[in-house]
Amino acid sequence: MGGALSGVRVLEFSEMIAAPFAGMHLGDLGADVIKVEPPEGDPWRHSLEFAPNESRTFLSLNRNKRGLTLDLKQPDAQEVVRRIVPAMDVVIVNYRPDVPKRLGIDYESLVELHPKLIYVQNTAMGTRGEQRHRPGYDLIAQAVTGLMMTGGRIDDDGVPMPLTPAVGDYGTGLVLALAICAALFAREQTGQGQKVETTLLGTSLALQAASFMRTEVPSAPSEASVAASSAEARAMNAYYRVYRTKDSMVAVACLTPTLRRKMAQAIEVDDVRHERKIARDSEEGRQAAFAFTAAAIERFAERTTAEWLERFDAAGVPAAPVRSVTELLDDPQVVANDLVVGFEHPAAGQVDMVGPLIQMTKTPTSVRRPPPTLGQHNEELLAEFGYSGEQIASLRATGALAH
Repeated sequence: MGGALSGVRVLEFSEMIAAPFAGMHLGDLGADVIKVEPPEGDPWRHSLEFAPNESRTFLSLNRNKRGLTLDLKQPDAQEVVRRIVPAMDVVIVNYRPDVPKRLGIDYESLVELHPKLIYVQNTAMGTRGEQRHRPGYDLIAQAVTGLMMTGGRIDDDGVPMPLTPAVGDYGTGLVLALAICAALFAREQTGQGQKVETTLLGTSLALQAASFMRTEVPSAPSEASVAASSAEARAMNAYYRVYRTKDSMVAVACLTPTLRRKMAQAIEVDDVRHERKIARDSEEGRQAAFAFTAAAIERFAERTTAEWLERFDAAGVPAAPVRSVTELLDDPQVVANDLVVGFEHPAAGQVDMVGPLIQMTKTPTSVRRPPPTLGQHNEELLAEFGYSGEQIASLRATGALAH
């Protein structure tokens, strides 16, 4: 049985992270995704190349797609797009607001060819407002939205450091996929296509939902939002942090009074704040926090991470070992949940990577094809849309079709 989006055709004009990430997930769900690249390819192909036009980052974002290389600055290439678009359900465009019109792939041009088209445009700052013209990547979005400051990472000079991985970009990719599924459902109900817009600006603000809020009543920051940017802040946040153990590190996340009591009991350290109510910001409250944290640090160092996890599991305390992502490809829990997939790639050989994020019983997700090499499906796709061998050769001769 095919995936949930089997039969849906997507034309993706994208580069870097957000839109490619979205297209990959649509492909995992069964959509036929055609990625259009310029003659030189998506810039991500050239970031730390391990082979000509191939990089780990590109591979990680572009499975389940077919590739087509067009120089959209040329009229012949724009004519190819005009022939393809009527057969598409979705077009994704991930460029600055002024670029699509210059390349002939703006909404107004394409909707004339296909009135029921779902046209999805992702930009950094949106298509309205005085900053709409600005190009932007995840770092820019983190800076302008306060996300970098909220993350609390600073260097030795006090300069904010970006969160990694690129949370605004990856988050926007998931928002794009969600929006496309919603628009497809709406079209099923109404028979109408529409234009859909997403932004790095919006996603980066949404990731700070509680902070990006104004109310008439003051409120203290949540336990989870207390930044670990100073020794004092970390000492005040003993129940939501990482501790060194006898052999490695363990993270604990106790965000309710009940869980805090369970943790204190499990590590056998008294916390006077559980015996009577003490104002958090009072001097007594501060001293109690410092004393508990200091004692907890000593206690965690007495046992191994495995020993603490056994104790915390028995007590119902949320805890986990601190791991490196490179350790997890063979992790039994990851493998048991089908989060690793493998495929053979012409340049990279055997590739194992994180698999589809969604599991479905009736319309299963799957990995059907590896990321395309640059221009890999040019002839296949053009023939599919009625181009003869002579016409394809002519497009190559003019430079409209590359590789």
